[in-house]
Amino acid sequence: MQKLAVLTSGGDSPGMNAAVRAAVRRAAYHGVQMYGVYHGYEGLMNGDIQEMSLGSVGDIIQRGGTILYSARSQEFRTEAGQQKAVEQLREFGIEGLIVIGGDGSFRGAQKLTEKGFPTVGVPGTIDNDIPCTDFTIGFDTALNTIVEAIDKIRDTATSHERTYIIEVMGRDAGDLALWAGLAAGAESIIIPEESQDMDDILDRLHAGQRRGKKHSIIIVAEGCGSASSYAEAITKATGWETRVTVLGHIQRGGSPTAMDRMLASRMGAAAVDLLLEGKKDRMVGIKNNIIVDVDFKEALAQKHQLDMSIYQLARTLSI
Repeated sequence: MQKLAVLTSGGDSPGMNAAVRAAVRRAAYHGVQMYGVYHGYEGLMNGDIQEMSLGSVGDIIQRGGTILYSARSQEFRTEAGQQKAVEQLREFGIEGLIVIGGDGSFRGAQKLTEKGFPTVGVPGTIDNDIPCTDFTIGFDTALNTIVEAIDKIRDTATSHERTYIIEVMGRDAGDLALWAGLAAGAESIIIPEESQDMDDILDRLHAGQRRGKKHSIIIVAEGCGSASSYAEAITKATGWETRVTVLGHIQRGGSPTAMDRMLASRMGAAAVDLLLEGKKDRMVGIKNNIIVDVDFKEALAQKHQLDMSIYQLARTLSI
């Protein structure tokens, strides 16, 4: 292969730029041209493609978001849209495509491979909800953003002796809520993977009150409903003053942590290597700190599994 391309798709995540940088520079090291596809699959269909040089990815490893931008595309979901994308790639002489994104982005990449165009996926999402990899690009940065916010909220919660309910992202995965809850010492962590009734939450709040605790922090994953509904239920049952914080898209932004820069650099380079080795329809992942690759079909057929031992640890430490 002499010409490759890279695009970012779906929700942005800190570290995507580091992955793009690694892909461009790894390709250059092997004497291969790299092209950037702007605005995801929408830009791919429209031919929004430009050649990238070493200089074009200079000074981006520390930047959040994605310099290639991202967009969702309904047209690309159609057979005609996918064929249009393949035609654009071939018109530019591109022989392989790296897709950085989440499961929806990978399904799109899989469709291109089914049409005979080689693709490799790099998992970039703060949700950490992609099977067959221990971590996704952006998770560590988002986690640190959440923990920092909780630490600041705790100062106010302590000063005013209130219960704070904090809603975090993660879609249908509880990784961000669980890891942040353990790291920040939350009293209760509400995640989609584990049912938790209101009586249990109230029991833990009352237990804290009996031992003299003046404030409480409760973390709610967005897939479990709104933090406001939990706050209303707690206030109704106890009469205590509660406050709600929805962190929202602040979790997606910011300069990537060193861990995310390392992970993105390793994965971006590995994606180039896979294509040059003649491999396709595969996703790069990391297992036990070793870079691996798995078949898209295998990865997309599985369900992300949360490490429930972390949940049990958080419960025992928040008594």
